[in-house]
Amino acid sequence: MTASGAALLLGVGALALWPSAADATGDGRQLYLDNCAACHGAELEGQPDWRQPLPSGRLPAPPHDASGHTWHHPDRVLREIILRGTAAVVGNGYESDMPGFEGLLTEAEVEAILDYLKSEWPERERAHQARVSAADAAAGG
Repeated sequence: MTASGAALLLGVGALALWPSAADATGDGRQLYLDNCAACHGAELEGQPDWRQPLPSGRLPAPPHDASGHTWHHPDRVLREIILRGTAAVVGNGYESDMPGFEGLLTEAEVEAILDYLKSEWPERERAHQARVSAADAAAGG
C-alpha cells in the first residue's frame, strides 16, 4: 500500500469516528425528550393555551415548533433560559415554572438540544433565528 493510500484510509477511519450532524441532532432529540418534553411536548407542541396564564399566574410551557416564539430569540438568550431558568433571565419578580438546568446539562448538551429544535423549524424560522443570533453576537451579546 502506498503512503497516500494509507493516509486516505486513516482519514476515512477518522471520519467514521467523528459524529455526524445527524448523530448530533439525534442526541439533541433524546436530550430534549429526557429533559424538556414533559412540559414542552414530545412533538415540540407546548402546553395547551400556552399564552393564557394558569391559576398560579404563571404561563404554561410554550411550544418550540414554528408556532411558538423560541425562534424569535438569539442563541445566547436560549442558552441562558435553559441553564438559569426563565425567571432568572427575565428578572423583575417574573415567575415561571421553567427551571434552570445548570449543573444538570452541559453546555454541549444544551447546544445539542438547540440544534435539534432548529432542525425541526421551517427554513424561514431558522433563517430569522440565525439573523437574530448574529445581530446579538455582533452587539456583544
